[in-house]
Amino acid sequence: AKAEEGGLARLRKTINNPRKAALEHSSSILNYLFGKDHTMKNAIINIGEDIHASIPKHGAVMRELHALGEGAYEKDSPQLDYVRALIESQAEAGADYLAINVDAFGESDPQLSVDIMVEYVKLVRKWGGMVPACIDSSDDNVLIAGLKEWYNTDDPVKPPLVNSIKTYSADKMMPLKKEYDFSFIGLLMSEEAASPGATQTVDELVALAKEIFEKAMQHGFKAEEIFFDSTVFPLAIDMPMQPNVPGYTYRAFETIKAIKNDPAMQGVHFSMGVSNCCRDLPGRKIGICRAYVEKAMEYGLDAGIVNAAHKYGTKPADAKLLELVSAYAAMDGDMDKTNDAIELMGEFCDSMRK
Repeated sequence: AKAEEGGLARLRKTINNPRKAALEHSSSILNYLFGKDHTMKNAIINIGEDIHASIPKHGAVMRELHALGEGAYEKDSPQLDYVRALIESQAEAGADYLAINVDAFGESDPQLSVDIMVEYVKLVRKWGGMVPACIDSSDDNVLIAGLKEWYNTDDPVKPPLVNSIKTYSADKMMPLKKEYDFSFIGLLMSEEAASPGATQTVDELVALAKEIFEKAMQHGFKAEEIFFDSTVFPLAIDMPMQPNVPGYTYRAFETIKAIKNDPAMQGVHFSMGVSNCCRDLPGRKIGICRAYVEKAMEYGLDAGIVNAAHKYGTKPADAKLLELVSAYAAMDGDMDKTNDAIELMGEFCDSMRK
């Protein structure tokens, strides 16, 4: 193909009947090269993570786009092309939702995050190929603005995902179900535990889930429209400072198991911001995330805010990395188990320096 004049262009456009209906009319050779033409479903519900203003490279482009001023989100520019590529590539990779987080814009002016969320919701609706948005913010006003904008169209759209609702924000957010159809992520964090250094036991986290679940039922949500998230703590610093205290990873995984096995909450999902697990590690971050997801799936994880292209859960994790994550998942406060995890982490970090 390369030897022929125009051969590569024709090869890119070659279309065969795909095994996946969503890939109809797309390039067969590119689908093959990037592993898109497959029959396997996502192992977990994939919430694409890339449209996030706190990701250094993406955030820099998002700030450049905003700095272009009036019409920036409509007029052609390299920055807008970059954002479009982020949206389209995640949709093509099979994302079930496209997360949008612009909280970094609102650090000095919260209203700016509200305004920018509206613009990105429009872009996802325009270029996301019918993949619904995951409207992601710690500010309820940003969530509400994004939800309203998602339905500000005459075109059909799928119900979005709202991330997140807490026990102390439920009374403000859940009544919106009467006007707008949506699913939500319930963040398992009490108002008191939102302060730095605060921790909660598995029983306390499950109690928060039950409180959110019961309120959601009262507002007409179905169990399958509820996702829980106990937050992901970086493995690199998951070291209890006191004896007989379980690690964060242990608590997170045991919370998943307890909620998914609770007869009253059958049908709910459990999601995690998976990329946080590998923060501050010296390498093999995709491999660590793959091992983390594989281990968490044993406890009942069925959704995650992830890089959708990595297809977590569809192929086995590296055995040594799975052993490392498993050691943290077992860290229930027993000092021998804690020492095992510390030793494995030391070996991993040493191997990355060679």
